[in-house]
Amino acid sequence: MRNLLLLSLLVAVAATVPLAAALSADGVALLAFKTAVTDDPSGALSSWSDADDDPCRWAGVTCANTSSSGPRVVGVAVAGKNLSGYVPSVLGSLALLRRLNLHGNRLSGTVPPALAKATSLHSLFLYGNSLTGGLPPELCDLPRLQNLDLSDNSLTGSLPPELRRCKQLQRLMLSGNGFSGEIPAGVWPEMVSLQLLDLSDNSLTGAIPPELGRLAALAGTLNLSRNHLSGGVPPELGHLPATVTLDLRFNNLSGEIPQSGSLASQGPTAFLNNPGLCGFPLQVPCRAAPPSSSTPPPPSAAGSISGAGGPRQPIKTSLIVLISVADAAGVALIGVIVVYIYWKLRDRRGDGCGGDGDDDEEGKRGLFPCPCMRADDSSDDGSDDGDDVKRNNTTTTTTASGGGGGGEEGQLVAIDKGFKMELDELLRSSAYVLGKGGKGIVYKVVVGNGTTPVAVRRLGGGAAAAERYKEFAAEAGAIGRVRHPNVVRLRAYYWSADEKLVVTDFVNNGNLATALRGRSGQAATLSWSVRLRIAKGAARGLAHLHECSPRRFVHGEVKPSNVLLDADYNAVLADFGLARLLTIAGCADPSSASGGGLMGCALPPYAVKPASAAADHHHRPSAYRAPEARAVGARPSQKSDVYSFGVVLLELLTGRPPEHHASPSASTSSSASFSGTTTTVSGGGGGGGGDQAQAVPEVVRWVRQGFEDARPLSELADAGVLRDGGARKEVVAAFHVALGCVEADPERRPRMKAVAESLDKIGS
Repeated sequence: MRNLLLLSLLVAVAATVPLAAALSADGVALLAFKTAVTDDPSGALSSWSDADDDPCRWAGVTCANTSSSGPRVVGVAVAGKNLSGYVPSVLGSLALLRRLNLHGNRLSGTVPPALAKATSLHSLFLYGNSLTGGLPPELCDLPRLQNLDLSDNSLTGSLPPELRRCKQLQRLMLSGNGFSGEIPAGVWPEMVSLQLLDLSDNSLTGAIPPELGRLAALAGTLNLSRNHLSGGVPPELGHLPATVTLDLRFNNLSGEIPQSGSLASQGPTAFLNNPGLCGFPLQVPCRAAPPSSSTPPPPSAAGSISGAGGPRQPIKTSLIVLISVADAAGVALIGVIVVYIYWKLRDRRGDGCGGDGDDDEEGKRGLFPCPCMRADDSSDDGSDDGDDVKRNNTTTTTTASGGGGGGEEGQLVAIDKGFKMELDELLRSSAYVLGKGGKGIVYKVVVGNGTTPVAVRRLGGGAAAAERYKEFAAEAGAIGRVRHPNVVRLRAYYWSADEKLVVTDFVNNGNLATALRGRSGQAATLSWSVRLRIAKGAARGLAHLHECSPRRFVHGEVKPSNVLLDADYNAVLADFGLARLLTIAGCADPSSASGGGLMGCALPPYAVKPASAAADHHHRPSAYRAPEARAVGARPSQKSDVYSFGVVLLELLTGRPPEHHASPSASTSSSASFSGTTTTVSGGGGGGGGDQAQAVPEVVRWVRQGFEDARPLSELADAGVLRDGGARKEVVAAFHVALGCVEADPERRPRMKAVAESLDKIGS
């Protein structure tokens, strides 16, 4: 009723005021929203005036020309402006409205069901407000609705079964509300287009519907964490695509985790904080319950013991129970000891074969720190157990699907079944050199119909023993099983006594280091939208390595030169696992083992400078490493990867490299120029004090000090970042994500999955 009276009043005003007579109907509806806003502290709606002919020049309003009725409103984006008020129903009269984005305000009231009258609406973003009431089932009457995000509000009630009518919906995000009751059944098979479902942080109860496993289009996240769900994990969830990230944490689930389909490839973080769950990948064995004291003893145990001719004496029931419990406890203890020894042996076998690696390799041998992730390590024993190995009649190419080790020495082993190439073609193409470095020579080959390039890294002859081939094949097979759009894909490998090759996808637009620092000294020109896209892609790729890859890889060398860029500036992570392959092949150079950025990347000719490259290899990687990962013999971890990503993100935001390497005095002076004061970190005694003082990169200290001093954002962010004036809040949010990643205490850093999710919310 309030909205109808408001609309009537505006129509009456439009009929009586000459200046407003020409304002379009869409403009009148938007003025109703302005009137519904009770507080606009930033003046976001100050340009909305009834004196205009149409609203197309108003801030946050997007129009499109139509052949019949002139310009019409197709988008309204007034997000993050701290507006108070409510969402009026009259916005539903915007017949051509496609996108309504009001997130990050203080709007209250309910979600108006009348929005369903805006039949062209395909994206509705109202998250981060104070909306109450239930989820209007009328929204599913919108024929084109693809994105619905109502998370972080105060919505209550049950999830309506009418969700089944949202057949075009691709992303449904309802986290951070107060929804209760059971997750409705009979809904999800009808939502054939759903790619992301987030129902986390609500008060949902009951069992997980098995039919969630029939969401065939799901490709992102199925997040049911932080609810009150009970029962077991449905085996049907294993039917979900392997790319789906499952999150069932902080519920009351119980029973053994099924090992069906994609459930077997989920990491332990998917099931944490469910005290009743057991089995792989949790290190919680599923034990049989001890016998109850109320169970009557069997006749044989309850019988009597007689001496020679003496009277029969019955055994006390309490003694029988005590013996039974002691037996069960003993068996359980033995089981725990056996499992512990088993995993320790698996750790030793997986953490490094052979002891001839250099100091840097000692740090790399901890690349797989989670022993419960080794379900697919059966290939590590070198057995050629038929990984779909197929011999091509006309070439020496062998196909090893998903393989750990396929083929024999002297054969080109294709990890991807669709990869077709002659070995001679690879060797002939060595004239097309793209770059050289401590990790081999990289050249380009075009395969297939001439439109699919690959990058071939020639590792060299090496001095590896022939018996290490199977170890190399197993390692390459594990790397090749990583399939993600933001990770460089290993396609094939070749091993012989005098030649060792790895073949990856070719990424043709250089790397982030070149994009940020420019070519030949020119200034970088990356816009904020491009930088945010790069950050999101790199975060997704690294999160996939941590959570979803076959061995839950640790990258160990996250830095701009290992973030490759395609033609659309999508980030692709490179070089994970390469140092291990080089060491096995006998090609590792201790002075350059930490270098990178070549795998799958086209390096410009000016970048091939051996002398300066050696210095860069010696200094630059330490600037991105976490403090705890710089100690001699320290092993990289997933949390140190998170720190390195945080430094890269700060470099994206500030445009500044993490350190200045000219001299210790230059480093000190640069610190002063950054923050106005010279910051030192006390180190231990002896000669290591200087290293400890440099443990925190300058850019980390400078940004942290800038936020503590409440300095203007223009002093912290790169000029290219702030070129888009409307992105300031997004930039600040990204700074907070980065500062969370570079916490000094590894335990306070978020997991990479949480980092990726936080970045995905920025600008959505």
